[in-house]
Parts: sequence; structure tokens; C-alpha cells
Amino acid sequence: MVSNYIFTFGKKEYNLASRTHIMGILNLTDDSFSDGGKYYENGKLNIDMALDAAMQMINDGADFIDVGGESTRPGFTPVPADVEIERTATVISELAKLTDIPISIDTYKSKVAEEAIKAGAEIVNDISGFKADYKMAAVTGKYQKTAIVMHIKGTITDMHQHPKYMDVFYEVFAYLKACVETGQRNRIKQIIVDPGFGFGKNLEHNVELLKELKNFKSLNCPILVGLSNKRFINDIFPTPVNDRLSGTIAANVYAAMNGANIIRVHNVIENRKAINVIDYIKNMK
Repeated sequence: MVSNYIFTFGKKEYNLASRTHIMGILNLTDDSFSDGGKYYENGKLNIDMALDAAMQMINDGADFIDVGGESTRPGFTPVPADVEIERTATVISELAKLTDIPISIDTYKSKVAEEAIKAGAEIVNDISGFKADYKMAAVTGKYQKTAIVMHIKGTITDMHQHPKYMDVFYEVFAYLKACVETGQRNRIKQIIVDPGFGFGKNLEHNVELLKELKNFKSLNCPILVGLSNKRFINDIFPTPVNDRLSGTIAANVYAAMNGANIIRVHNVIENRKAINVIDYIKNMK
């Protein structure tokens, strides 16, 4: 396990403790809660539009691009692995030719992850933390790629149904600890943890995890947070899903002040500007 947070992704090396890094979201789905169908024309994925969007995020300051081919919004319908691969593999392959910025595949299916890795992905972002597909850790370790392991409450399909915890921080911490240990057993040397904001958590759970974020540091892994446009922002101040930028920035600034190493966002440039200010204040001697 790399404990100093200096991670290598292909030709890129990042010190994830030096500043707050930004992961741009590229959803190649037709039904995501925030940007479903954004890159579709006449019902078909437009690869050039997706690539243009990814390159714009990189120009705006994204350190990573996270590519997803299945929505996991509340009430989502799972799609077959072959559909995910069709949506993501070509885009990843073409994007890898255009940039050395690390590409992440957002999937909980090992077959999708393996094809994405072959296409050029450096990171496997598994929202189930290796729980949904027992082959996922082995595939990630086989290719010596980085893993992002996230907490969910319950299963992929029922995680949004009335989540209850005795102690939300303790349960999420224990879950992520087990995920890290699974990754280590499968020879994964670079692991990032994600508390899973919005995945089987209500408003109180999300806020409690934000307040406790720095305590995940004892896992000795960088921390990623995905707060962008999440429902809990609406629970605090009712706002349409595509008008939650201010709330997203506020939550991300709090997370950055409280230990987050990576923030995963839809709007890169606006979050980059805010995070640069926070990083400057944090790091000023």
C-alpha cells in the first residue's frame, strides 16, 4: 500500500496530499440523474461530443476523467455488461489517444472493468467496493490498476430504500476497511476510498459523514468524495437537480477543508476556481 499518497497512473504521477484534485464526470448514459442523454443524438451516443466534453473538462483543470456507462440514480434499471462496454470502451480508447490524464471506469462489473482497462483506463471506480462482483478485485489487481472503493448500504438495487444505521461513520469505516483489505489481498497497490455520499444515506447520514471525513484518514488511503448535484443539497435548500452548483461548491469546499483529496464533479471549472482558493488558504504558511 502506498502510504505517502504519491500515486502513479500510467505516465502521470500525482501527490494526492499536495492539493485537492478534481475528477470530471463523463456519463455516457441516457438516464443519469443530472446529465443523462447529454451526448446522445437521435437516440445514439455521439462519441465526438463525449470526447469534446472530456477534453473541455481537462482544459478546465480536471486531474481525472471518470467514464460511466450505467446510471445508478434512485430507481435505475441495471444494463447488461455488453451495453456498458459498447458505451464506454471506444470513448476510453479514443480519449486515451488524446491525453495522458488518468481515465477511470465507473462500474461494478468486472467484465466492463477489464475491457475498459484494455482500452486505456488506469482506475477502476467500483461503487460496491468489490462486493457486487467477486472478480472485480482480482481483475484490478491482475492489471495493477488503481481502485476506488465506495460504500453502499445494502445492494446495488436496494441501496436507496430507507437506509438505517446504528452508527453511520463506524459502519462506513468498517465497510471501507474490509474493501481495502480485499484489494490488498489481490495485490492492488493504490487504493482510494469513497464514503459513498448519497448511496444509501439520507440527509443526516451525509452530513455526519462530511463532519467525520478526516477520520477516514486512518485507513491510510486518499479520500474521494462525490457530492456533485446530490439529492441532499436539495434536502437542505430545495433546488432543481441542474441548479445545484452553489450547493455542490459549498459541500466540496467543506470536504476539502476536512480531508478530501479528490472531488468528483460535473462542473469542473467552477469547482476548480473554488478549490484553488481553499487550497491556497490551507497551504499558506
